Amino acid sequence: MLCDFQGTVVVLSASVKVANTARDLGVYIDRSLTMSDHVAAVCRAAYFQLRQLRLITRSLTADAAKSFVQAFITCRLDYCNSLFSGISDSLFRRLQSVQNAAARLVTGTSRCDHITPVLRELHWLPVRQRVEFKLAVFVYKCLHGLTAPYLIDDCQLVANSGRRRLRSADVDTYRTSNEHPARRQELRRRRSTVLEYFTSRTPSAGH
Repeated sequence: MLCDFQGTVVVLSASVKVANTARDLGVYIDRSLTMSDHVAAVCRAAYFQLRQLRLITRSLTADAAKSFVQAFITCRLDYCNSLFSGISDSLFRRLQSVQNAAARLVTGTSRCDHITPVLRELHWLPVRQRVEFKLAVFVYKCLHGLTAPYLIDDCQLVANSGRRRLRSADVDTYRTSNEHPARRQELRRRRSTVLEYFTSRTPSAGH
């Protein structure tokens, strides 16, 4: 497998162009996995919808405006939001600004007013807490067998992950199976197998 300076990768006889961003199921994944491109896309689409909704909110009741915002804005913030876990604070602030603008639109709150009481009045969790809540629900479902088997197998209590009783046995700490030594060794073996496969079938740089 060869890589040139024009951003292409040669695999067997095919030349594959390297992209900085890929879109999968509506999620933009950048090469550094910072989620910055996806956050930018979410904010761009949400602000566009907010501008459209601002034209009709005066003709809507408070409940109707809230329903429109939930349908067009909140759903964008919540879609695959578990991927936002671990992103930078600056990206979280960009997402939070979208929710703040949506809350001000629904309630007619001025930009000078503090937003926290408004979010409490609407019973909206801030964006960061929504991500944490989503992850907590995933873990709960995994531990109680309420989700797909492949997710259940990938989540377990640290206290139950080995034969020895750990000091963290009395604390509800979890880890994914990717953190298990055997799983890490298996992943390394698969990566090396794939690399050897392409290397053995790739022409040398001199040809």
